Amino acid sequence: MKKITFIYNPVSGVSGKRMIMSQVEERIDRTQFEIEVVKTAWAGHATLLARQAVEAGADIVCAVGGDGTMNEVARALIGTRVALAIIPCGSGNGLARHLHIPLDPIRAIELINSFTIRQMDYGLINQHPFFCTCGVGFDAFISEKFAKAKLRGPLTYVENVLTNGLKYNPETYDIDIIGEHEEHSTQKAFLIACGNASQYGNNFYITPGASVRDGLLDVTIIKPFTVLDAPQVALQLAGGTIESNHLFSTFRCRNITIHRQKSGVIHFDGDPIMSGPEVHISVVPHGINCVCPSKEGVMDVAENIQNVVMEQFGLMQMRSDELLRANRQANRRIREQTERTNRRIREETKKLINRIKK
Repeated sequence: MKKITFIYNPVSGVSGKRMIMSQVEERIDRTQFEIEVVKTAWAGHATLLARQAVEAGADIVCAVGGDGTMNEVARALIGTRVALAIIPCGSGNGLARHLHIPLDPIRAIELINSFTIRQMDYGLINQHPFFCTCGVGFDAFISEKFAKAKLRGPLTYVENVLTNGLKYNPETYDIDIIGEHEEHSTQKAFLIACGNASQYGNNFYITPGASVRDGLLDVTIIKPFTVLDAPQVALQLAGGTIESNHLFSTFRCRNITIHRQKSGVIHFDGDPIMSGPEVHISVVPHGINCVCPSKEGVMDVAENIQNVVMEQFGLMQMRSDELLRANRQANRRIREQTERTNRRIREETKKLINRIKK
């Protein structure tokens, strides 16, 4: 019997997470899996819980959440035989989307039941593991704003980008690329993004050619641009066609060091952190196991539409299951209350008959 530990944050998106965990209890294949469900209590707690699951002999540890929860869980599985699984229910779900893991929780659970495990690369930015993307510049700046927002989701992200994008002051970076041949350049850039996977989340493809299985980082540098360029930049990020825009330059490498003039924020998998002027980024090939399909990368339009439609059908089915479950519980409570009332009436009737007889 294989062991799976499901880790989720019970506070963030409470009702949705409860529905998902009900589906896990109902739909996971009990003939092959023994399951454990644990809840996080603070930021970083998922890493501790995942390490405890590894020590307890888990075969899979599943992150129920977004890229932040995924990162916390995955970093505890690096270099172990234990596989990462994801039931995506975050604000971006960048890695899940890249790996073609269904956004519909029911189909994501079916994928876990298939127990199809593949090796995956991961990256390091100043020794912090990342599995999707990392970077410096505007994307790190926005991740810091987004982390402080009271409401999360695509609309909040877009609002931050629109509010701050054209006011952001690009920095000048010294860039050292370390590979077969060392290269050095100095560039003024809006952002520098390194992708193990293809996107930030919500199908915004910053490194559309990236693969989690090629042992390479995909690097995208966006040059400073004007208000007139902004709509095209946004459309090409959403469409995964940035290579056709002269404002984007892309390349692949195993190691890159970015020197900037002062300390500042960096991000990894959407989480911001302060860092010194020097930022070193590298890739570790085949460093973690993951439950995922064989396909990866940019989805075509038809696949994206199908994914969204199936996600909505899955949510409708979960809500229907929750209503049925609630009705069954309500009916059970009514039956129990009726039985208690009838029992009390019978007892009172017996007492009355006994008094009459006396």
